[in-house]
Amino acid sequence: MDRFGILAILEAKPGKEQKVASFLKSARPLVLQEVGTSTWFAFQTGPTSFGIFDTFADEDGRDAHLTGEVAKALFANAEELFAEKPQINMADLLATK
Repeated sequence: MDRFGILAILEAKPGKEQKVASFLKSARPLVLQEVGTSTWFAFQTGPTSFGIFDTFADEDGRDAHLTGEVAKALFANAEELFAEKPQINMADLLATK
């Protein structure tokens, strides 16, 4: 069972919504290369609201993801794409299916 997660909340700058969506879609191949990342979801919840949720079996996998290529690209593009700094929340998973 995966025991660790990350929830990232992203708010696109006005007019950058399509670029954020494209950026998230383009990150998938990078995540597929991460052996420690069990699941990865990029999603949109509103016109300018986006997020990422990932799960990991252990803290090593989570730490590797936090220092990996997706995280680097996210923060390298943050000023251009996002209205505010991405909110990165660590999660301890209590139950999964």
